[in-house]
Amino acid sequence: MTPGGTPDPAAAGLRPGDRRILEQYLSHLRIERGLSANTLAAYERDLRRYLRDLSRQEVDPAAVDPRHLGAWLQALRTGADGGSALSAASAARSLAAVRGLHSFLDAERVSTTGDPSRLVPAPALPRRLPHPLTIDQVEALIEAAGRPGTGRDATARALRDRALLEVLYGLGARISEATGLDIDDVEVGERAAVLRGKGDRHRIVPVGRFALEALEAYLTRGRPILAPRGSGTPAVFLGSRGTRLTRQAAWQVVQRAAEAAELTALPEPISPHTLRHSYATHLLHGGADVRSVQELLGHASVTTTQLYTQVTVDSLRETHAGAHPRARRGA
Repeated sequence: MTPGGTPDPAAAGLRPGDRRILEQYLSHLRIERGLSANTLAAYERDLRRYLRDLSRQEVDPAAVDPRHLGAWLQALRTGADGGSALSAASAARSLAAVRGLHSFLDAERVSTTGDPSRLVPAPALPRRLPHPLTIDQVEALIEAAGRPGTGRDATARALRDRALLEVLYGLGARISEATGLDIDDVEVGERAAVLRGKGDRHRIVPVGRFALEALEAYLTRGRPILAPRGSGTPAVFLGSRGTRLTRQAAWQVVQRAAEAAELTALPEPISPHTLRHSYATHLLHGGADVRSVQELLGHASVTTTQLYTQVTVDSLRETHAGAHPRARRGA
């Protein structure tokens, strides 16, 4: 890693010219776009593989045409480029990184072929609908998280875990937004919180009664026990050493709660994102409009939010099929 937190392309084994292009593009993403270190590392991995393939074919990145990209995308799916074969979703992710690179080269007037990636379609992805929990399952999960276990600081950790799950479900927060929450981001009097999302974008969301009560209980009775072990971090959620709770630790909190609530035999394992899915689906079931849910979730496009409307429509269709006399089978 470079001192600025950007993955170091110098260790990538690329041609000097390709290395400079990659370094410039990653710097652009870090400085201009404000992408996180984890996202930058993912971009670097995908682009390093792409640039290696171009090098093998002795193709200059500034002279790529759609045929090169199409062949490379096919090679990703089969592993013919020397790497492991990728699924359609992983190949589409790699193509998104490459599209960003070619758009950058075009904007910087480096490319001699414009932006060839615009003419290359992404691999078709199977539609994957979210699997939300029922309200009863959410309540069981949160209740399980709030039950003190054994060992040191059991009560403080239980208060923290319950508050974390209330934030994930009650605010529709991403796991990174929940663990990135600072004390000053929570406005108790206004019943609102600031969530900092992708690309350093932020949004203000309402905090419901249950989430507010859980946060207040944790901040007054749980966090003061954990905080003295750290060095004064402003983070809301703390680990056992008084430092900001990591994403991995937050995942473990959710999974422990799922085991305690006996919710491990569902179609998909419960994750922090399951609670965000459930938040969106329950809002739409309750009558919220798609645009409002889009804003609450922080989606850049309403198309992403509309995935949840399909879940709602499917549920209504099942209800209709089972209840309406002229919709029943054999009627």
